[in-house]
This record gives sequence, C-alpha cells and structure tokens, in this order.
Amino acid sequence: MNRIKEVLEEKGIKQKWLAEQLGKSYNMVNGYVQNRQQPRLEVLYEIARILDVEVKDLLIEIKKDEQNG
Repeated sequence: MNRIKEVLEEKGIKQKWLAEQLGKSYNMVNGYVQNRQQPRLEVLYEIARILDVEVKDLLIEIKKDEQNG
C-alpha cells in the first residue's frame, strides 16, 4: 500500500502530469495511485524525487497491532 494518491492531492498534482514526468502511461500511474499495483523500488524513488518528498512519505506505516492482528 502507498500514499501516492494522498501526496498528489496534498500538492495539487494530477496523475497525468506525474505519468508524463515518469515517462509512464496514465494507466500505469493510475494503478499505483489506486493501489492496484505497487511501483518497483526504483520507480518509487523517482516518484519521491519528482514530488519532492521522502520515500517514506509515500509509504503507509504498518502499526504493530496490525502486524500481529
């Protein structure tokens, strides 16, 4: 799971623009945003660079009680 959708909304950035910056199709980026598929680590770092955030800001923290539940 990732927070790409939330970060895009916070920054007022459209998926289409991100797709263009990444050199990927809108459908691919939409898959990342909707959490239907997860980007490769290299792509995640590239998204973080483009959005000017830390990679950890794109990831959802899993709480300990969720891991053990």
